[in-house]
Amino acid sequence: MLRFPRRADQDQVKAGSRYMQTALAPGAAAIAKTSRLPTLAATAAAVAVIYFASEVFLPLAIAILLTFALAPVVSYLRRAGLPRSVAIIGTVATAFLFLFAFSAVLAVQVSEVAQNLPTYQYNIIEKIRVLKEAGSESQIFERLSRVVERITAEISRPRPETAPSPQPGPEQKPLLVEIFSPERPIETLRNIINPLLGPLATTGLVIVVVIFMLFEREDLRDRFIRLVGYGDLHRTTEALQDAGARVGQYLLMQLVVNITYGIPLAIGLWLLGIPNAILWGMLAIVLRFVPYIGPVIAASLPLFLAFAAAPGWSLLVWTAGLFIVLELVSNNVIEPWLYGSRTGLSPLAIIVAAIFWAWLWGPVGLVLSTPLTVCLVVLGRHVPQFEFLEILLGNEPVLNPKERLYQRLLAGDPDEATDNAEEMLEEKYLIEFYDTVAIPALLLAEHDRVRGALAEPQVTQIAQSARTLVSNLEEIASEELEEEEEEEEEEEGVGEESGDGDEQYDLPLGDGKSVLCIGGRSDLDDVTASMLAQVIRVQGAEVASASHKDLKPGAIRELPSAGRNAILVSFLNQDSLRHARFIVRRLKRIAPISRIGIVLWREDGAPRTELIEELQADFVVSAIADSVREALSEELARPMKAVRAKIAPRHHVRKRKTSA
Repeated sequence: MLRFPRRADQDQVKAGSRYMQTALAPGAAAIAKTSRLPTLAATAAAVAVIYFASEVFLPLAIAILLTFALAPVVSYLRRAGLPRSVAIIGTVATAFLFLFAFSAVLAVQVSEVAQNLPTYQYNIIEKIRVLKEAGSESQIFERLSRVVERITAEISRPRPETAPSPQPGPEQKPLLVEIFSPERPIETLRNIINPLLGPLATTGLVIVVVIFMLFEREDLRDRFIRLVGYGDLHRTTEALQDAGARVGQYLLMQLVVNITYGIPLAIGLWLLGIPNAILWGMLAIVLRFVPYIGPVIAASLPLFLAFAAAPGWSLLVWTAGLFIVLELVSNNVIEPWLYGSRTGLSPLAIIVAAIFWAWLWGPVGLVLSTPLTVCLVVLGRHVPQFEFLEILLGNEPVLNPKERLYQRLLAGDPDEATDNAEEMLEEKYLIEFYDTVAIPALLLAEHDRVRGALAEPQVTQIAQSARTLVSNLEEIASEELEEEEEEEEEEEGVGEESGDGDEQYDLPLGDGKSVLCIGGRSDLDDVTASMLAQVIRVQGAEVASASHKDLKPGAIRELPSAGRNAILVSFLNQDSLRHARFIVRRLKRIAPISRIGIVLWREDGAPRTELIEELQADFVVSAIADSVREALSEELARPMKAVRAKIAPRHHVRKRKTSA
């Protein structure tokens, strides 16, 4: 779905900020750039503190994320009538009991796999031998083994200057001595307990912090708002609600997705005969919290066991097929159905975040990378100093559609511009795309050309790319024309019009009409005329387009203007009124019965009725929808008799002057 309307206010704010940046003097711009240094320094200092104080911040981060995840459950139990303490303690106890049971079952299954690994040794050796015999004709394995042996020998060979001098006498090998000392029961118990003290202490600390955060959730929110300040009360409240909704929903939905993946996987592996199928299903539930890498690891372990457990190859093939089917169903059905892409992160940002948090906090940071990065994106969305986080990590477009199209045209990439246009045309009509995206993009190009920011070759490249875009969208225009004809037939059959659609683009049909669209003064004007002609053709009218070069005095009479209902001349430059007035006069001479219209493109599409008398045109418009309505209007410019009456006196006056 398109998200542009939802970000309209943000686009206006960004546009205003860009205007203020262009209005700043060079010194003020330098100050604005240096003002980012404290933010970057604070970010670097925060990363350093988090890295060196990971033992403090890691349990706190886990507790905060678990609080976000359990808060909706607590709220539901409170609404059901349970007391506050019972709801909080019961939710936390249930969650951690489930985690402890999950970890215990996982540990038992891992120990069983470790004990059974020696039994798979024969199958592994046998399959490697079969592969070696299969490649014996080309001697690939022998050549690889020889290369490895030579490299190992070269690496282990001592250098001449460091080689020890030969000593007389027979070589004496060192005698290996192993010392055994009886362990005391207390030392044995200490060796067992010491490795468990750290994880148990961290778990207990997390449980206590989660309970207190759930009890003091409203108070902590108020304190955070007071710390930020009353002036940003609305922004802080929105940020807290956004972070809680995004993180809590992500964790809950991801858990549901992983469970719907892990349970069928365990059942399928058990039916195939893979040992310890419960273990692989549970590992899949945990590892799929790790983006991109986790599913690969979860699949590699059962595939290796399928390779080692059976002498043939059929078990490996069936296991791989099971993973492929589950991945396709999970990625294309379950995930879009449950939560889609509501985290607000781009795919590249998820990978970079996984690397960053794994570097900071190891495997635990890898699991927590996505929810932690979601919190950073929310921070960048609501705090102006950290806006760069949303720009770098978010999935929302940082350029609005017209700016993005202008950049593609400026880069000479009409193919990518076409791809973006086709994505938008899945939700919009062609006229709406031209009105809200394409024409405003060409207006940006015209403004840059007028102020000297674009050289002539760049303007030519933009015009050529835009013409390619219009040509590429011709197929979509043909499809819309067929849809218009089908809707017209349905309306005639039903006998009444349907009230669906946007009234702004409710246009008349052009059956039997003939229109000519001409560019005003530049190549960019020619492109707008082509867009306008394409839209009018969708309405069923017969349309022709011409270049601004055809308006020159020596070529204007060659225009296909005979029998046209209307002739539209398109201008992007608002300072072309004098030139437009001359063109109107010329066109009225060669096409006296056609309605001559001037299109002065503006983003707001405001009517320009005050210019009709000045330009002596039949109509002056600024939006594409108004242009189509005027071009397909039933109104005539002038009756033929009136035209002749106006022309005759002029010839008569000329004859009088000549005779005199």
